[in-house]
Amino acid sequence: MASTETPPPTQGEPPAAPTESEPLLGRPGDATQKPDAPMINNFFLGTGWIAQTGAALLVGVIWSSVFTHDTYILVSPHPLLQSLGVYTILQSILILQPTTTPSTKFLGQRAHFFMHLLSITLFIAGTTIIEVNKHTNSLSHLHSTHAWLGAATLLLLLAQYIFGFTMWATPAVWGGEEAAKAAWKYHRWTGYTALLLLLATVASAVETDYNKGVTKVPMWGVLLSEVLIVVGVFPRVHVRKLGLRTGA
Repeated sequence: MASTETPPPTQGEPPAAPTESEPLLGRPGDATQKPDAPMINNFFLGTGWIAQTGAALLVGVIWSSVFTHDTYILVSPHPLLQSLGVYTILQSILILQPTTTPSTKFLGQRAHFFMHLLSITLFIAGTTIIEVNKHTNSLSHLHSTHAWLGAATLLLLLAQYIFGFTMWATPAVWGGEEAAKAAWKYHRWTGYTALLLLLATVASAVETDYNKGVTKVPMWGVLLSEVLIVVGVFPRVHVRKLGLRTGA
């Protein structure tokens, strides 16, 4: 009877890439894209649907608050654009998280890059609008916790985008492809830190004088949506990708 075991790789042939990985919470394969599964499933795989619920709630709470109260051309677009930026950056995380094979990683990284390109465009547009408003009305800059968190988050995201893009597109900058691959775990650690800082920035906006006096976005809605996002994203984190464990 022929053996059903997978034969070992021949000399000089790299071993097959693992098709599943252990998430932070759950069993191996719980948050792993299968090689033949469509990429769109990644948005909801495992606890992804919880994160999507939180993201939809966050956008809904902010947009409904903006459009049910007085709007101003140089202020109202700021929360609208920034909330879309948060939504987009979350999608970029969710689509890449479950990938493990070279082919799925390649497609996931491309989608991740273009979604991040859209998110940074939204963040810069939203920030520009509010800065123009402050300049036009002679308002002080960086006068609140929200302003400081927003500036720090934007700078971290810009650094993160450059970090990730150069590792992916120009690995020679980091000393070659292998050196760039070894640095990916730092990109992921920084990315998840940036996500938490981004959520803190959104929550701090609720305490600004403008929100309390005009927009009135409810704190309960923001906090509930952010809890759902965290609960949906972090259990899907692959411990191997963070360098916490080697192997599949």
